[in-house]
Parts: sequence; C-alpha cells; structure tokens
Amino acid sequence: MSMLSFFIGLAAGLFGGLLGLGGGAIMIPLMVGVMKMPQHKAHGTSLVALVFTGAAGVATYGWHGSVDITASVLLASTAIITAGIGANFSNTLPEWKLKRAFGWFLVVISSLLILKPSLPHEHAAIGGWPEIIILLLTGTFTGFLSGMMGIGGGGIMVVSMVLILGFTQYTAQGCSLLAMIPIGAVGALTYWRSRNVAVNILPGLIPGIVLGSFLGGSFAHLLPEVALRVVFSAALIFTGRKFLNASRPKAEEI
Repeated sequence: MSMLSFFIGLAAGLFGGLLGLGGGAIMIPLMVGVMKMPQHKAHGTSLVALVFTGAAGVATYGWHGSVDITASVLLASTAIITAGIGANFSNTLPEWKLKRAFGWFLVVISSLLILKPSLPHEHAAIGGWPEIIILLLTGTFTGFLSGMMGIGGGGIMVVSMVLILGFTQYTAQGCSLLAMIPIGAVGALTYWRSRNVAVNILPGLIPGIVLGSFLGGSFAHLLPEVALRVVFSAALIFTGRKFLNASRPKAEEI
C-alpha cells in the first residue's frame, strides 16, 4: 500500500509541479480506480496532499523568481472562505451535474489558452483595483470548486491570471501553487472532520508528492512558455473530458 501510494503521489506531484496544478486530477481517479477508495474520501485525501504539492512546487518556482506573493495572498484570502463551503456542500448537490459543468468550463478555458496569442487582450499586467478585484473573484470561485471537487483549482487561477491579467505562464503557475497551500488546508480540514481522509496512505503519498513536485517544477522552467501553455491546456482538456463523463445516478433518471 505504501509503495502504491508513493507512486500515486509521485505522478500527482510531477503533474502538479510541471503545470501549477494540485494533482487532484491524477490522484482522485487513481485512488478511486486503483485503491478502491470511496469518492468523498479520495477528495479529502487529495486536499491534504495539495498542501504538500503547493509547498514543494512553490519552492522551485520561487527559486526561479516566478511567484507574485501579493497575487497569491489575494487569491487565497477569498478562497479559504469558500473552500470550506464547497467541501460542506459536496454532499448536498447532484455531484454529476457539477462535474459536467466544470468539465465544460475546463474545455472552454483551455481552448482559450491555446488561442491566447490571437485573442484581443492586454499582455501587460492590469494593476490597481481592477487586478485586485479579479484576483479576489477568481479566488472565490476557485475555493468553492476546490472544496467541492477535491482539486487545487490551478486550472482556474492560472487561466485567469494569464488571459485576463497578463501574467506569464510561469508566474501564474507559481502563484497558483502558493495559493493552494491555505486553500487545500481549509478544504482538507472540513473533510477531516467528517472522517473523509485516508490517513493510512499519507506516509507514502506525501513523500512521493514532495519529490514529484520538485522535479516537475524544475522541468517546467526548462520548457518554452508556449510549449508549457500547450501542455497545460492539453491537461485541462483531458481533465475536462473526465468530468464530462460523470454518469447520472439511476435514481434520478426515473
């Protein structure tokens, strides 16, 4: 079990460190499909892991000067409020509907990110109050979905910072990883209280995540920004398709 959880953490860390994501899109399917873990427990365990993905990944991005601490704090300030709400809400709404909606959202924004060079938007940072408001709103939306789905929300944060605010792909990913630390902690605490965290796999999962995040973050800075953006977008499309395939419970089909 410990070796399996280590390799799951390693895969998630590589994915998260490379693309500025939490790795939940890797961890959750593997924990549910391979380890046969209940869906809600997989979400809670993923959120615990996000804290370590963010910490290990941001150390690498920070070393390369690719972290805007002010932007990260603004994102996290509203996200930590809505992360708990999203986690509590996970048992009260039809999960399949939210998954499909989120899947479409990921597909659309990833397509926009690929088309970024031909889109009419500002390439320089907006700055001032408009930037602050956009970051706060992005954090609000990200926190809720992070708590609800057990993901880091990097797909939302990075796209918002790159397309709307004119951040570079590197800086946006670094900010996303830093913001994930408090977001993941708040969401994980909510799941922990409801006993939806698989504590027994954490000793294997966490070392794998730390190592993978460091390697992924280091490799990210070796890629050209355009290539990194394409890889990031492809990962979002793949994740979005997984959410779009969420099945409707038979009880609701009647």
